[in-house]
Amino acid sequence: MTFGQTFMSVLWAALGVQSSKARERDFTKGKPSHFILLGIGFTLAFVLIIAGVVKLVLHLAGL
Repeated sequence: MTFGQTFMSVLWAALGVQSSKARERDFTKGKPSHFILLGIGFTLAFVLIIAGVVKLVLHLAGL
């Protein structure tokens, strides 16, 4: 699998809308280490973005 395919699989899986065809492809052709690393990276980016948005909103609210 290419990096783009793996990234999109992680993204769709995180959103809960991955098709069964893509899931089957992931389990037959994908490497677990790639999914683990991208999953950790996606989770870290998500948490940092949410924390940044909260910090921005609190700053704009004057708190």
